[in-house]
Amino acid sequence: MLPERAASSPVDRSVPDLAPYSFALPEERIALSPVPDRADARLMLLERRNGSIAHHRIRDLPELLAPGDLLVLNDSRVIPAFLPCVEPQLSFLLLEEQEPSLWRALAEPARRASLGRSLLFVADPGTPAEERLAAEVVEVRSRGERLLRFSRPFSLERFGNPPLPPYIRKRRSGFSSFPLSDWERYQTVFARSPGSVAAPTAGLHFTQELLARLPHAFVTLHVGPGTFRPIGPEEWRTGRLHPERFAIAAGLAEAAWNARRIVAVGTTVARVLESVPDLREQNGTTDLFLRPPCAFRRTGALLTNFHLPRSSLFLLACAFAGLDLIQEAYREAVAQGYRFYSYGDAMLIL
Repeated sequence: MLPERAASSPVDRSVPDLAPYSFALPEERIALSPVPDRADARLMLLERRNGSIAHHRIRDLPELLAPGDLLVLNDSRVIPAFLPCVEPQLSFLLLEEQEPSLWRALAEPARRASLGRSLLFVADPGTPAEERLAAEVVEVRSRGERLLRFSRPFSLERFGNPPLPPYIRKRRSGFSSFPLSDWERYQTVFARSPGSVAAPTAGLHFTQELLARLPHAFVTLHVGPGTFRPIGPEEWRTGRLHPERFAIAAGLAEAAWNARRIVAVGTTVARVLESVPDLREQNGTTDLFLRPPCAFRRTGALLTNFHLPRSSLFLLACAFAGLDLIQEAYREAVAQGYRFYSYGDAMLIL
């Protein structure tokens, strides 16, 4: 007689099982500043057909790609959406101006941004009292989001700062945490359509000289705050992420048709390419969650940075190349001293 099996609890499939998408990363591998020369960033070449790994520099791209390959890049421009608040001591990431002087924002820490709380902002430590900017929290929303009513129209360029990722901001303090280099380097050289609150980081590696040597085209996807957020039960259950606005300009469909292969520069571009039924001129939003297992219809190769564990960006890379191969590549990257995350190095997956 077979022994009775112990009763097991039902599996809650709404809770994300992200353990397979974790990896060990020493803190010193996290890049807090960019390399002096954009094209000098390191580039890991990962080939899906045979699992081979090779080491190059971004400037080697013209030799690594094949004739007829078309790079597609995201030309969204990062807005200076990070506002430190001096009274009380907290900060906001501005997301969207819903009407004049009324902004959706993320508060950090959110507990200090209670309903009705008065806020005070300055452009720099020497801002005269009459030029300071006041606001009030007029609505409290979930996941740290707040609705702010400002006392008057204001210039983001004057009061805002580059919206650097939280892991960089937390290691810096005061107004000196935003040197001039951040204003230049947390922006691609081809950025032209304002709207992102985080950089499309794969594009940060390109110079105008390098682009001139590569056939390329652009899409626009305005990166939202979801790029910083962990994957929650709702995203896992529905298979949908934070919606982000995109635009495809005229001419991309023809260029893609004539290309041997489309190389998506960044996960944002891959989401656009895989979201739409065709590449004709259009505007829209995408909440597509590319995770294993999924098939890529248009993306033939992917250039991407090294991402946070358990993030939607890491899962996208795993969906494209396979979990085992990506995990092997990340172990190699750690062992070889690659720099990780937004200001870090890159991987080309063929």
